[in-house]
Amino acid sequence: MSLLGGAVAAWPLQARAQQSERARRIRILTTQSENAPDGQARLGAFTQRLTEQGWTDGRSAHLEIRWGAGDAERYRRYARELVALAPDVILADGSSSVAVLQQATRTVPIVFAGIIDPVGAGLIKSLARPGGNATGFTAFEYAIAAKWLELLKEIAPNMTRAAVLRDSVIAAGIGQFAAIQAVAPIGMELSAIDLNNDNAFEPAVAEFARGSNGGLVVTGSPFGAAHPDMIVALAARYKLPAIYPFRRYVDAGGLVAYGSDLASQFRLAAGYVDRILKGDKPADMPVQAPTKYELVINLKTAKALGLKVPPTLLALADEVIE
Repeated sequence: MSLLGGAVAAWPLQARAQQSERARRIRILTTQSENAPDGQARLGAFTQRLTEQGWTDGRSAHLEIRWGAGDAERYRRYARELVALAPDVILADGSSSVAVLQQATRTVPIVFAGIIDPVGAGLIKSLARPGGNATGFTAFEYAIAAKWLELLKEIAPNMTRAAVLRDSVIAAGIGQFAAIQAVAPIGMELSAIDLNNDNAFEPAVAEFARGSNGGLVVTGSPFGAAHPDMIVALAARYKLPAIYPFRRYVDAGGLVAYGSDLASQFRLAAGYVDRILKGDKPADMPVQAPTKYELVINLKTAKALGLKVPPTLLALADEVIE
């Protein structure tokens, strides 16, 4: 099994017969697909930082990864497999992957990145003192969900209806929708579409698109993380302006994204892994929130939708794709 290509080819994941007895065992469970560029970028940032901290493959560290690809059953199976490999620490992304890991072990340290509301999901006791075997980095706070609706309305001022694509079975899906509801302006028709089954949500989006002046707010979810191309293609098919929680959607052709840089979180997560391998306990390591969010706008998509992005918004963008 290989982890990554290119710059991180020096981190093969197959167990080696000549592996040093002193090598620390680092296991990884990700919600991403192995062929997803975004997933590769995150793992590349993680392994690069590990190398900079002196964890050398074959001598001081040995990595092994499982790609969940948005499949809940895979998460459960892979969590059991990784725990059975007696890791010193596990890196995970997504609340679903952390939850199944904690079902498999309450003693092996877990470092997470890109998690939404780990307290609400029951993964930790508090941000300041997690109190268990998991700690790491959150993707964003719920307040950002309100900003999504505001930004989309600014780009598509005629929008009077918004469908929120969310996963209703996880705490983050409920919390994000509630934050959007709290700020929806008078006259804005708000509805929710469950984003946890491709066979169910596509007809729901098609039905929503039959009305006029509609737009989509795509929230953070395990399914969305694993299927950004599918969701962007659906918005394009029905000519719906949409805002997304991470830039990978805009790279796939989406209109606009506002969220944190997850690759940088994986780089920071390597620092937490380093600390744990040197003796720190996750229970005492505070969970950290992003300090910066990035706004990315795709002008090609705006043009295809017949939208003109306000100059004031373009001036605020961290990146504009033309």
